[in-house]
Amino acid sequence: MSYHTVDFLVLFLPFIIGLHFITPQKHRWKILLAASYIFFWSISGKLIIYLLLSTLSIHYAGLWLSSIASDGKLKMQETENEERKAIKAKVKNRQRAVLAFMVCLNIGVLLCVKYLNFFGTNVNNLLTAMNLPDIFPASKFAMPIGISFYTLQAVSYIADVYRGKISPDKNLGRLALFMSFFPVIMEGPICRYSDTAFSLFEGRRIEYANLIRGMQRILFGLFKKIIIADRLNLLVKTVFNRYESYDGTVIFIAMLCYTCQLYMDFSGTMEIVIGVGEIFGVKIPENFRQPFFSKNISEFWTRWHITLGTWFRDYVYYPLSLTKPLKKLTSSARKKVGSYYGPLVSGTLALGVVWLFNGLWHGSAWSYIFFGFYHFAMISLGNITQPLVRSVTDKLHINRKATAYTIMQIIKTFFLVNIGELFFRANGLRAGLNMFKIMVTDFSLSTFSSPVILKLGLDVKDFAAVIIGTAIVFAVSLMREKGISPGALVSKRHTVIRWSVYYAAILSIIVFGAYGLGYAPVDPMYAGF
Repeated sequence: MSYHTVDFLVLFLPFIIGLHFITPQKHRWKILLAASYIFFWSISGKLIIYLLLSTLSIHYAGLWLSSIASDGKLKMQETENEERKAIKAKVKNRQRAVLAFMVCLNIGVLLCVKYLNFFGTNVNNLLTAMNLPDIFPASKFAMPIGISFYTLQAVSYIADVYRGKISPDKNLGRLALFMSFFPVIMEGPICRYSDTAFSLFEGRRIEYANLIRGMQRILFGLFKKIIIADRLNLLVKTVFNRYESYDGTVIFIAMLCYTCQLYMDFSGTMEIVIGVGEIFGVKIPENFRQPFFSKNISEFWTRWHITLGTWFRDYVYYPLSLTKPLKKLTSSARKKVGSYYGPLVSGTLALGVVWLFNGLWHGSAWSYIFFGFYHFAMISLGNITQPLVRSVTDKLHINRKATAYTIMQIIKTFFLVNIGELFFRANGLRAGLNMFKIMVTDFSLSTFSSPVILKLGLDVKDFAAVIIGTAIVFAVSLMREKGISPGALVSKRHTVIRWSVYYAAILSIIVFGAYGLGYAPVDPMYAGF
C-alpha cells in the first residue's frame, strides 16, 4: 500500500478521515497512531519490531537524560559553589554517555541491516586480493521500509533532548505517533519532534479549508508521479539496463529523463504526504523548494530533500566544525591563508564527512559514495573559486544579478546535477563511468531524429504527455518561486471554475496516467533508501 495506490487513496485514507472526524478530540491521536502502525504493518509486516525498539529506546533514554539532569541540580543545591563545577561536568559526561549509547544503538541497527553485507563483501575482496582468507560470512538482513528516515528522526529527538532544545516526552504514545505517522514513515520528510509531535497529538478537527488544500496537493502529487514519473520509468529502465546498446545521445536523453523521473516521483510523493498532513491539521515541513531554479550546487541542496540536508547540517556538520581539532585548525589556517580560506579549510573537512554519510545514506554501493563525493567536489570547488569568480566578473563588468547571467548559472547547475544523477541511477560505479564515457565520446545530434528514440519504451503520445505535464509543473514551480500560491489562486475562483479545475486534474490523472498494459507499478523511489 503506497501513497499513490487505490488502496490508500480510496479505502485507507477516507476511512481514517471519517473515523478521525467522528472521534472525540482527546482520542483522535489514538486513531492516527493505530492507522500509522496498521499502515507500517501492511508494508513491513513483523519488521515493525525495529520501529518499536527504536521508539522505546529513545523514549526511555530521554527520561534517563532528564533524570540525570534533575539529580545533578539537587546535588548542586546541596553543595558549595566550588564543588558545583565538578558536579556539572559529571552530569554532562553521564549525559554524553547516554547520548552516545543511543546514537550507536539506533545508527548501529541501521548499519547492520543496510550496510553490513556491503562492508563485509568489500573487506573480503580486499583480503582475497592479498591472498588472505575471508573473515566476514555472507549476511543479509530484512530491511523495513523507512528505516533510514525514522532512524534519523530518532537521533534528532535524543540529540535535541540532550542539548536542552526540547523536553523529553513522558507520553510514550505521543512519541510513538511522532516516529510512525503514516504519511511520513515511508520516505519522509525527516521531521523534528518540535515540528509535528504536538500538532499530531492535539487532534484538531478536520476543517473544510484544510481538506481542500490537502486534496489540491494530493492531486498535484499524483499528477507528477503517475503522469510523468511512472511513464518515464520504461525509458529509464530500458537504457540504464542495456546502455552498451546505445550511443551517447540516447544515454544523455535517459540521464535527463531519470532526473525528471526522480524529481517528479519524490517531490510528487512529498506533495501527497504534505497534503495528507494538511487534512489532519499537521504542518509537515517542505522537502522541496523549486530546486531547478538553483544557481549552484550548494544552493541546489538547500532546495532538494531539504530535511535531509538540514539534518546533516545540524547533527553532523556543526558538531564536527565545533570540535577542538577543527576549531584549532580554523584558527591556524586563518592566520596563514586569510579570513575567507581559513575557515574554509576545516569547513571543507567537515563537509567531506557529511557527503560521505549522505552518499551512504542513499544506499550501500560505491556508486552512492561516488555520488556523495561528486557533490562534495562541486560544492567545494564552488566555495574555493567564489572570490575568483567575483573578481573576474567585476573586472569584466558583468552584472551577476542580470537575468542572462542568472539563467546561465541555472543551466550550468542543471547539467551538473544531471551528471550526478547519472551515477546515482547507474547499475554500479563501473556502469556509471562507462555511461559517462559513451555520452561524452559518442554524442551525435542526428540521433534525436532517429527512430531509435521511439524504441525506448515510449511512443509519440507518451513523450507528448511527459512534455506537456512537465511544462505544467514548471509553470506551477515558477509561480511558487515568485511567491504565488497556485492553490490559493484556484480557491479564490468561482465555484464552477474551481471545481472545473479539480475535475480536470482528476480526469487528466485517470486518462493520461501511466498504468495498464505495458506499465509495471512503480513504488515511490525514495522508499528504497
